[in-house]
Amino acid sequence: MTEEVLLHGCLHNDPLAQKELYQRYSHKMLSVCYRFAHNREDAEDMLQEGFIKVFSQIHTFRFQGAFEGWIRRIMVHTCINHLKRNKKFNESVDIIHASGVQTREESIPSIVQAKQVIECIRMLPIGYRTVLNLYALEGYSHKEIAAVLDIEESTSRSQYTRARQMLEEILIRKKILQKPHDKVSLLAAFGR
Repeated sequence: MTEEVLLHGCLHNDPLAQKELYQRYSHKMLSVCYRFAHNREDAEDMLQEGFIKVFSQIHTFRFQGAFEGWIRRIMVHTCINHLKRNKKFNESVDIIHASGVQTREESIPSIVQAKQVIECIRMLPIGYRTVLNLYALEGYSHKEIAAVLDIEESTSRSQYTRARQMLEEILIRKKILQKPHDKVSLLAAFGR
């Protein structure tokens, strides 16, 4: 089924088209949700809530830009709203731990698979993880992050800096990052 036929079917509440759309995009979108979630159950809840929004708002898609990107934006906003609603974004952040990390150029060996890095990102406190995901992986600016999360832009910047530092420490501790001279930009590894 072509994307156009799929969209037309979903606009007319065709259950087969809706099922196809879900099957086509749910795996990728679960990965997006998983990066924000505390656990798999939360990620699955976010995914279901996100797809309800996709189906109820599909009439707003204007065929400008990629449909997958449109779905992804809905998923990201659903995740953020889920975290806010459950007050998980406001959980305390271990600043003492992060402040002890020396500032270094963000890096990972080029041989590291994205899955390993994502698992390390999930070890970050929720505030750090959310800002890192939005900035480094979703491409939001600090100004956009501040608006979405209802925080100051400077808070977004400091959370991102601390997240990078803590992530590097985790990567070193897990022996994923081993050789300082074998560095590759973390942002480049995620396409940003």
